[in-house]
Amino acid sequence: MKLISRYTDIADAFSVTDTPTPVGAPEVLLWNDHIAEELNIDLNSSQQALYFSGNKINSDVAPVALGYSGHQFGHFSPRLGDGRAHLLGAIVDKNNQAWDIQLKGAGATPFSRGGDGRCSIGPAVREYIMSEAMHALGVPTTRCLAVVASGEPVYRQTPLPGAIVTRVASSHIRVGSFQYLATQGDVAGLKALADLAIARHYPKIEATGTERYLAFLNAVMQKQIELVVSWMRVGFIHGVMNTDNTLVSGETIDYGPCAMMNDFDFDTVFSSIDHQGRYAFGNQPNIANWNCARLAESLIPLISDDEEQAVELLSSIINHFADQFNQAFTEMWEQKLGLNGSQASDNELVSELLTLLKQYNLDYTNTFNDLTQSLKDPQMMPAVLSSWAKKWLARTDEFSYGKMSEANPRVIPRNHIIETIISDFIEHKHSAQLDEFLNVLKNPYQADNEISKYQDVSGDLDKNYQTFCGT
Repeated sequence: MKLISRYTDIADAFSVTDTPTPVGAPEVLLWNDHIAEELNIDLNSSQQALYFSGNKINSDVAPVALGYSGHQFGHFSPRLGDGRAHLLGAIVDKNNQAWDIQLKGAGATPFSRGGDGRCSIGPAVREYIMSEAMHALGVPTTRCLAVVASGEPVYRQTPLPGAIVTRVASSHIRVGSFQYLATQGDVAGLKALADLAIARHYPKIEATGTERYLAFLNAVMQKQIELVVSWMRVGFIHGVMNTDNTLVSGETIDYGPCAMMNDFDFDTVFSSIDHQGRYAFGNQPNIANWNCARLAESLIPLISDDEEQAVELLSSIINHFADQFNQAFTEMWEQKLGLNGSQASDNELVSELLTLLKQYNLDYTNTFNDLTQSLKDPQMMPAVLSSWAKKWLARTDEFSYGKMSEANPRVIPRNHIIETIISDFIEHKHSAQLDEFLNVLKNPYQADNEISKYQDVSGDLDKNYQTFCGT
């Protein structure tokens, strides 16, 4: 397993050399064979446990903890950083693309602020399942290579078995990474980081000077729009859209308090610490806009020495967020409903449907699946939507079923199923249900007789359901 170093030449305080704290009895609980094969990782189970618990370190590259700032629920923290994560380095896959390899829960770092730097088994298992599900759903995401039990307890509200999760990402460059350097007044570091992000994620940007970094902001904004539209298409609620959890690559990161929406409601919130609904399902576009504006602020020194002029140029991009998001959002609804082209009345058609979904407490995923299947079997049409459906059917054609089948998943990672699997791992370190569940999630848009039990909603579980960050 050959690693290469990353981020060490950005700025002195950007990456801090730090070694994971060894654990007592590492044991592999989950291993992603597909990712391992793509990354040319060929290790036996004992080696997997040692390397991906942090007990054995690659001698060629020193692990680092990355520094970054963050607006957490709107409040700025200038120095956050990897408080419980160690970047081992990067590994090159079969297509010659480099991927960050990070251990989450590998012990305290200089950024831990008094925390233990550990992760309990629940959030580790949740991240593994959710990231694999999101990948299969076609949503840009970081991935998980492994979950390794530490053999040691972590102490939260109660003692829980500990685990280390191995995250694979195209990069760990966050909006908060730029805020961190901007706060320190490190213009050289900002430029180096922006150039690295462009080379890695937006190599088609060939402009120089001011135009280069304006194009970068615009590209990041487009990726954030695409990401949030994808989340909302499948009913995903991130739960903690802080700027330190916003990757400039446009990939989903940090699955701590995330959840899937069952009954449709734009105001749905599951995170135990989101008391004001800042990161509610329907507020995610506004927060993405807000986060992009924070990135723009950080880029001011790269745009012009005249701050007023820089703000004007950056604002000219950010001010187009709403229009561009609304266009992408409208196109998403056209796909979910299989509409034949677009008409002025389509917004009213969608609005009326969503009103009915909320009024009758209809399940978001199952309802759109039923609508899709009703094009072939009219009996699948929910009775409460029959009047609305007459207007909808007039807007469909012979291509509608195909469009809807690609946009509307038949199965999602239901919250109650994930909680059952997590409970199994806490108690037994394995779950008999997991293999079948992961196999179903690999093809979430396809018909399969085995998926029916994973389409069932959970009764009243989500009425009082809460998710937690795990720190």
